Amino acid sequence: MSLKFKNKKTKFIIGYGLIIIFLIVFIYSTYKIIYWKIDEIKTNKQLEELNNLASIEESNTNPEDLIVNPPDEDEEEQTNNDYWDYIKIPLINVNFDDLLIKNSDTVGWLFVDGTNINYPVVQSKNNSYYLYHSFDKSKNYAGWIFADYRNNMVSLGKNTIIYGHGRLDKTMFGTLKYIVKSSWFKDTENHIVKLSTPTENTLWQVFSVYHIPTESYYITTDFGTDESFELFINTMKERSFYNFEATVNKDDKVLTLSTCWNKKERVVLHAKLIKTNEKR
Repeated sequence: MSLKFKNKKTKFIIGYGLIIIFLIVFIYSTYKIIYWKIDEIKTNKQLEELNNLASIEESNTNPEDLIVNPPDEDEEEQTNNDYWDYIKIPLINVNFDDLLIKNSDTVGWLFVDGTNINYPVVQSKNNSYYLYHSFDKSKNYAGWIFADYRNNMVSLGKNTIIYGHGRLDKTMFGTLKYIVKSSWFKDTENHIVKLSTPTENTLWQVFSVYHIPTESYYITTDFGTDESFELFINTMKERSFYNFEATVNKDDKVLTLSTCWNKKERVVLHAKLIKTNEKR
């Protein structure tokens, strides 16, 4: 066998191998795109059904509303603090009867100003199930918005954490990335998060937004001591891309929202509880 023939055979094998690799990559990519699109269609259909199913209304400020741990400020300081305007903002009140019939894992409804986030929140016995299941528990890689399994969604602990996929189609927590944009920060009306649960309606003031390499500290739920919790609060404030000028201390409760920024990072929002209304 001549050297020339060997070279031709080698080139043919390499070329043939590259074609096979290309076809495998193409078929896999096409499969992923189709699967992604199917999940998107199923998610949008689910959202339409839930919006028709859920009864959501504004709950205006009334004497039964409890202002939580207000800043100790005089009248002049209050004029310069947005907090005193935020506590006048209406809560959202959600009737969970039909939602609980559809999924008994339902624990709340979350609304985040300046984003598309306006969803029921579910909670499982782990933090993996709703990464791959929709609200109706059907298999769906779009997942759903879910609370950390360690949290008590009735009493709301020192750090209540809610997760969701950062979907490119802007569903789930796909628009949470907006929070690090200067345009989002400059609109102070965006600095509020509303969470309704079957037992109470709550209002939260944002005090920190950032993205960070994946870690577990910001999703701590058990602090042990006031000093440990204060260190946590100060660390979260120092991480923030912007200064929200919010007063947060050991007596506050924190709501944390988390999603993917990219494969190695997370984008995070922290807010403190400022008003609550217990449901009768």
